[in-house]
Amino acid sequence: MKKVLLTGFEPFGGESVNPSWEAVKQLNGEVAEDVLIVSEMVPTAFGTSISVLKQLIQQHKPDVVICVGQAGGRLHITPERVAINLDDARIPDNEEKQPIDEAIVRNGPAAYWTSLPIKRMVEKMKESDIPASVSHTAGTFVCNHIFYGLMYYITSTSSDIRGGFIHIPYIPQQTLDKQAPSLSLETIVQGLRIAAVTAVQYKSDIRSVGGTFH
Repeated sequence: MKKVLLTGFEPFGGESVNPSWEAVKQLNGEVAEDVLIVSEMVPTAFGTSISVLKQLIQQHKPDVVICVGQAGGRLHITPERVAINLDDARIPDNEEKQPIDEAIVRNGPAAYWTSLPIKRMVEKMKESDIPASVSHTAGTFVCNHIFYGLMYYITSTSSDIRGGFIHIPYIPQQTLDKQAPSLSLETIVQGLRIAAVTAVQYKSDIRSVGGTFH
């Protein structure tokens, strides 16, 4: 049986919940189409998040790692295509760190591509009427930081693990006092389940329209 490690972040930026953790924790221990999903929380903190993720990978020995994070304002569940070697924090993290214009790995590659079949994952989610699209920027906060750290770890250890990152929108309870789109937690959980299974079942991606103008 193949294993997928899903990670979600703790709340940050004054929020009482983080939908990434609220969603992935519901999938912990689930077996879907002969794929075992294990879920873990990681800190919303530069540096520490990568250290914790490395420990979790060594503990669980997964075949696929998918880190999940909140992207408030997005309409869709968005698998990320690329992680860049840059920390540029608009707000402090949960350890009060706020790196500006700093490399994640000194002298590391400028960027890493995901090794997940992101267009196929999007297609499978859409087949279940779940709003999904490919994203070409994971930002420059802790989400991109852990995504880059994951790919650097996989590459530097010559691991057979495949990895990537998915951003998800707010859940409705987060938008009571703000004008922003949201998706139900149930929909997000369903989308992540589909994404996890698809990531295991397919190593190659499909060739389909998924680009953007901006």
